[in-house]
Amino acid sequence: MDGARSGPAGDRPVVPSGSGDFEIRVRGRVGERFRSAFGELTVRLRPAETVLYGVGLDQPALYGILDRIQALGLELLEVRRLP
Repeated sequence: MDGARSGPAGDRPVVPSGSGDFEIRVRGRVGERFRSAFGELTVRLRPAETVLYGVGLDQPALYGILDRIQALGLELLEVRRLP
């Protein structure tokens, strides 16, 4: 994951504290049913991926989104904190 380092256990990335804007990329074009699971995010479909944009996300919100991505069986490609 871009901009994040593995934590001590290597299972979770280290996310900067405080809130921020994030871009989250998943493989494939996510259908309407899955997009509705991310109502708080802006969703942009690209030819080979779906890009989710979150504004003002704090650490718990970001982890919640990542947990939803995993629970839905989506392949996470990248998480970037936007400037």
